[in-house]
Amino acid sequence: MYFSAALEVHILKITKSLMLKYYFILVLSLFVSSLEGQKDFYKDYHFSKADTLRGMLRPERTDFDVTFYKLNIEIDVEKRFLAGYVDIHFDALNPMKRMQIDLYENMKINGILIKNNELEYERIGNAVFINFPKEIKGSHIIRVKYEGNPTTAKNAPWDGGFVWKKDDEGNPWVGVACEGAGASLWWPNKDHLSDEPDSMAINITIPENLTCVANGTLRSKTSLNKGFNTWNWFVHYPINNYNVTVNIADYAHFQEWWVASDGDSLQCDYYVLKPNLEKAKKQFAQVPQMLDCYEKYFSKYPFWKDGYCMVETPYLGMEHQGAIAYGNEYKRGYMGGMIPKDMDWDYIIIHEAGHEWWGNSISCNDHAEMWIHESFTTYMEALYVECRYSYEDAIRYLASQSSNIKNVAPMVGPLDVNFEDFGSSDHYYKGAWMLHTLRHAMMDDELFFDILKTFYLEHAQGHIVTSDFTNYVNKRTGKNWDKFFEQYLYFAQIPTFEYKVKKKKKGLILEYRWNSKVKGFDMPIQVGTKDNYQMIHPTAEWQTIRFKKMSVDNFRVARELFLVRLGNYSS
Repeated sequence: MYFSAALEVHILKITKSLMLKYYFILVLSLFVSSLEGQKDFYKDYHFSKADTLRGMLRPERTDFDVTFYKLNIEIDVEKRFLAGYVDIHFDALNPMKRMQIDLYENMKINGILIKNNELEYERIGNAVFINFPKEIKGSHIIRVKYEGNPTTAKNAPWDGGFVWKKDDEGNPWVGVACEGAGASLWWPNKDHLSDEPDSMAINITIPENLTCVANGTLRSKTSLNKGFNTWNWFVHYPINNYNVTVNIADYAHFQEWWVASDGDSLQCDYYVLKPNLEKAKKQFAQVPQMLDCYEKYFSKYPFWKDGYCMVETPYLGMEHQGAIAYGNEYKRGYMGGMIPKDMDWDYIIIHEAGHEWWGNSISCNDHAEMWIHESFTTYMEALYVECRYSYEDAIRYLASQSSNIKNVAPMVGPLDVNFEDFGSSDHYYKGAWMLHTLRHAMMDDELFFDILKTFYLEHAQGHIVTSDFTNYVNKRTGKNWDKFFEQYLYFAQIPTFEYKVKKKKKGLILEYRWNSKVKGFDMPIQVGTKDNYQMIHPTAEWQTIRFKKMSVDNFRVARELFLVRLGNYSS
């Protein structure tokens, strides 16, 4: 998903009567906390009971593992209403008498059954606690029958919910995006990133004059002879709940095949509004090039059985697995901007498809570590530019993003709460620049790219936490990068490279050190002239080095390669 760099800071969840008071506290705390580490930064944040129930893993959630969802609903487009049931297949990992699932409280539950027997349950906000008459073990299926008018998004995809629009012909055009807000705003599930089903069935009944596109493979379309069809989709792979989607419109459909380097063919499907068919065929010609590039850096498209799919949506975009939401209006860049003017590629195609590798295949366990999804995917944009254009163009593309870095909060948020408000889009742009910095601090492209690829392959279609990646980098490089990651992930501010340059005969003397809140921070950095950089190894202590045949005017720090502040004390 893409968040604008102008994303407004909404950290404290407070009542309207206290808003003015807390506004001044928030501004002050952001100023002070920018110098603090992650734990200190978030220590005064206030989270509601609902945030905790949604974000924390207690026995009511950890005692069972969801293996399969069967979502079976009818959507009344005119009334903006849905009704049906979800079968939740799960394994009891420990003997259990109580379990928690999630469903927004505005959605009505019509019953919860196990083997056709009604179960008792209680609702606390958006959490649903189910009580079993006796302790259960092994594998089970519960059916949750429900109905209601799901949340309507005010500004999708930045806030979650359904989008109910009409196309230019007056036909219904419906979609849903719910990252952050949670899939439980429209269907009952275990709404936590750490637990994905192994596979999923999505059966949607809609009026027969419309098409429904969901995730995975379309297995069948069944006519109900009452003016309705049921579209039966099946996902063969684990899937994040927030990636589960439905798209309803009077769609045109076209298809192509992409051939991977090993000769295997991938089915690529596209669903677009009928008047846009020719524009879509031209615009989506970028997809095979993108798949070529991402295979080069990571591997083949990860959801091969389900195929690759893009579907036109009434909102900007979203990384829905196997059904990528596209709403960029067939423009270059981001709605016509945000990429250098001499480049011609579609930001939504390149970014949202990148999430198929990072976010959908490799997923984080907690919203607090969304940098894992967004930083890698944002850096994939630069890698796409490097693949299609050149390394120098990738540097230029990253430079165009650097003004979006705000350094107002750590990229890793507080764990075990439903945390969404990072205060900026730093886990996108700053995270991409962190990887860019790591690459050039390592000074070994072959190793850097091998680390990215092998780490991805080892964790594909699985979950990771931050330390999985940082420990892997340490292991593969034979160097401890913990201080590096602590600085960029757990502090709001970036390190300052302090230096002085003095003319010395035909050369110069450089004095330098790191100014960092992380004790022992010692990242190498490149300095010199643009055509002749040299790696130096600053610490917190002043050091001195002499450069022969270099003028003070030509000296520079490689800020196009490293995300650092500069403190120049030269006279």
